[in-house]
Amino acid sequence: MIQRKEYLDTLIRFRDKKLIKVVTGIRRCGKSTLFELYQDYLRSDGVTDEQIISINLEEGEHDELETYKQLYNFVSEGLLPDKKMYVFLDEVQRVIDFQKAVDSLYVKKNCDVYITGSNAHLLSGELATLLSGRYVEIKMLPLSFKEYVSCFSGEQNPERLYANFIQNSAFPYALEISNPKDRRQYLQGIYDTIVLKDIVARKKFPDTAMLKSVVRFMFDNIGNICSTKSIADTMTSAGRKISVHTVESYLTALTDCFILYQIGRYDVKGKQYLKTGDKYYAADIGLRYALLGTKKADMGHILENVVFLELLRRGYEIYIGKVGNTEVDFIAIGDEGEEYYQVAYTVIDPDGITLRRELAPLEAIGDHNPKYLLTMDNTPLASHNGIKQINVLDWLLK
Repeated sequence: MIQRKEYLDTLIRFRDKKLIKVVTGIRRCGKSTLFELYQDYLRSDGVTDEQIISINLEEGEHDELETYKQLYNFVSEGLLPDKKMYVFLDEVQRVIDFQKAVDSLYVKKNCDVYITGSNAHLLSGELATLLSGRYVEIKMLPLSFKEYVSCFSGEQNPERLYANFIQNSAFPYALEISNPKDRRQYLQGIYDTIVLKDIVARKKFPDTAMLKSVVRFMFDNIGNICSTKSIADTMTSAGRKISVHTVESYLTALTDCFILYQIGRYDVKGKQYLKTGDKYYAADIGLRYALLGTKKADMGHILENVVFLELLRRGYEIYIGKVGNTEVDFIAIGDEGEEYYQVAYTVIDPDGITLRRELAPLEAIGDHNPKYLLTMDNTPLASHNGIKQINVLDWLLK
């Protein structure tokens, strides 16, 4: 079992705090395993099995728990009035009006409540209103490159590990499958579950083939500026007629299920958020390979996708930076302010044109916030007028 230390440490920090701990993320990213790891920690700290109530609402044995009243009554029967209780509800969004049951458990003095969900709607609408100020969200992703490397103590070549990381998938269980064909089937199963179960069944979309076409299009265009109109126009011209409204509905559903992440643009000089020109990134590059194959591998945009996910893991608020007529790949806003990141697979060429092109947007920014150029080049740490050029694998592993 892979130790997801950063997520586990977060749960430990919030233990017994009067907050509902909400773990969100794409299916199979490790939410249930995180709960198992945390429950093991609790037992090691003196918590008995009778103090832990753990329910996975996707398991067949809990099919009868369809409403919040049924869920609340089921959990209440196991509560011990004179002991601290730890309640874990996995994939709780399957229960109708689950938020009412969660809130009723939360107000009990002896209950520490933990829930997971694979859809962003978990924290929207009525839940956000009912539980406002009462929960903390822990956004979980598939394995980071650092976590992935930790599973291969005998392999010390970071470049080879990176190649495996992006092609073989960062979903934790994918590491247990050595046969490439079996691994592709596993990833296809995750994809089908998200599309058919989480999107089509829930949203009642009638055209599954069109939805899958949109997913393939978006996976093929990670890191490219996309608008709903440009997506609709491109697909229509390719013989797949689709309306802008339908594209918008599909993209919302895909981001809600965390299979895609959307980030907007920010005008660095004008200090304003822009309404057009969003980009999308995939939750897992291995899933992209499983759908598109290796022939459509854009290594620059794939690296950009990996960096985006790592910034997300590190807790940054992320935007694309517009600087005049140029663009900075990422503005990352954290506790200590803004940082700027430019990502390029390589900047080595005989004339230095690529390096100058990648540095230009960063050099055009007038403030003194940290600026970084991340590349796969194995060159010594360099500084270009204050812009630090770093090997991206070193950055991912720090």
